[in-house]
Amino acid sequence: MTKPKENMETAVSDFYEMSGRLAEQYGRFWEKAITQPSSAEDPSASVLADFSEALREVGTAMLENPSKLMADQLEMMQQQQELYQNTVLRFLGQETQPVVTPDRSDRRFKNEEWSENPVFDYIKQLYLIQGNALMKMIDDTDGLDEHTRQKVEYFVRQYVNAMAPTNFPNMNPEVIRKTMETGGQNLAKGMTQLMKDMEGSAEGALNVTMTDTTAFQVGRNVAVTPGKVVYQNDIMQLIQYTPSTPQVYKRPLLVVPPFINKYYVLDLREDNSFLKWLVDQGHTVFVISWVNAGPELREKNFENYMLEGPIAAAEAIEKETGEKGVNAIGYCVGGTLLSTAMAYLKKKRKTTIKSATFLTTLMDFSQPGEIGVFINETAISALEKQMDAMGFYDGRQMAFSFNTLRENDLFWSFFVNNYLLGERPAAFDLLYWNTDSTNLPAAMHSFYLRNMYLENKLIEPNGIELDGVKLDLSKITAPKYFISCAQDHIAVWEGTYKGATVVGGDTRFVLGGSGHIAGIVNPPHKKKYGYWTNDKLPESSEEWYREAKHNEGSWWLDWQEWVVKQGDMEMVDAREPGSGGLEVIEDAPGTFARRRIADVVK
Repeated sequence: MTKPKENMETAVSDFYEMSGRLAEQYGRFWEKAITQPSSAEDPSASVLADFSEALREVGTAMLENPSKLMADQLEMMQQQQELYQNTVLRFLGQETQPVVTPDRSDRRFKNEEWSENPVFDYIKQLYLIQGNALMKMIDDTDGLDEHTRQKVEYFVRQYVNAMAPTNFPNMNPEVIRKTMETGGQNLAKGMTQLMKDMEGSAEGALNVTMTDTTAFQVGRNVAVTPGKVVYQNDIMQLIQYTPSTPQVYKRPLLVVPPFINKYYVLDLREDNSFLKWLVDQGHTVFVISWVNAGPELREKNFENYMLEGPIAAAEAIEKETGEKGVNAIGYCVGGTLLSTAMAYLKKKRKTTIKSATFLTTLMDFSQPGEIGVFINETAISALEKQMDAMGFYDGRQMAFSFNTLRENDLFWSFFVNNYLLGERPAAFDLLYWNTDSTNLPAAMHSFYLRNMYLENKLIEPNGIELDGVKLDLSKITAPKYFISCAQDHIAVWEGTYKGATVVGGDTRFVLGGSGHIAGIVNPPHKKKYGYWTNDKLPESSEEWYREAKHNEGSWWLDWQEWVVKQGDMEMVDAREPGSGGLEVIEDAPGTFARRRIADVVK
């Protein structure tokens, strides 16, 4: 009869081997791009095929300048030789200076043993030398267009970071020590957590647990600003927030969040809630809460999202408040959708949207940021076939793709913490929201990817037709406020600036600090990041930035000063939700916000 201890030792040994294989296989996934053809039916393989073609271009370009390639290889060999000599000297008791050190932002090697133990220090530095050399070879390659260079840099970075010694239990000193201290309990716990995550992941992805999901509940400690759902249709619920001031601005405010995420990133907690802050300034705030789509909504397209989203919301707001116009805020793709609604209404000779604010919004998709590495005809065609079979795009797949844009922070750090160290991730509301993904109807997502990202038709006059109306962004004349973020890797500010120069009418462009979320959710009392302003709107983003003025604090205050100047902003008595022409359906945040992918994908 096998003893329990032997069973445990066997399980630990198996997981020790399995976790190492998992990290290695992830690296091999990227390596396949070089050696294996793709299947037209598999989106992941299609992306790899695109990488493979880009790598061939890089290889050809490298061979056109072999002296530079040889110089890079010689430098790597010299560094490796110096590292070997230093390691021998350290074993002989002599002090040496490191050949290479991690970047200051690289937290993978923060454990002191990576520097104090000569063996682990050697492993660390050898890895850094080789990884840096690979990236430098690409950077030193001449004759590449920017898109090809970006794709290859992304591919190589994924491979390099997957093969980091921190990801392997037999090379990570912190994992080795934890395994010895706990008798392997950390790896046993890690196996349990890995199995659970695999069960809850999208097909072809591993959605790692990033936070303690039991610590949060939508409507209890996130998305808690008081309000009521006053309207709903198949694709959205409309929330009206309870006023916190005795009087409010006459013109109501509609917020259109991205339909690829839950709206409550703008309402995480009281001290950083943008929506609560808007209410406290005296705005009658309405926000769209998008549906978490299932196969029953497969035929809902981008046109439906425009008509049944911001346009239907504006009509409902008029019924509730009696006001024939709204100020509107669109965030990310919510802003893109808002721009189509404005162009549509302009052709219909309607002035429903009196002013518009675009938060990190792309209209010209010629600079899509790092997301562009996933955009090509083969990959989109394969994804469309997958979506046709399912009826929707699994939001967990998108979450995984976005996480690979910051893979060390948003994937590998949790891989090590959860599966190798056997720890549970800490409670963090932003990461809870980040893992609360949203499915998208197949028809809508296909239209968005193909017409916006792949073909960039929105920026063309009459390039896109919705509900029989050809859209022209240059005809939009309502006042507009653009806020983008300097470190945004999802909607790069130089790309969003192009959209600001295409739309008609008065336009103010502001550049905030930080990234796609932190730069937007930046309450004034935090006194962080700052923002740049320029009253002019020259043709190029470079010229705009050269003449821009840096301001301390939050852009929220600048926006508030701007929006109150847009007309019909006198004060009226506060409006309670459901006190007009609409009836209260349920308390905020509503059913749609609470519906998780697990409720959709059975």
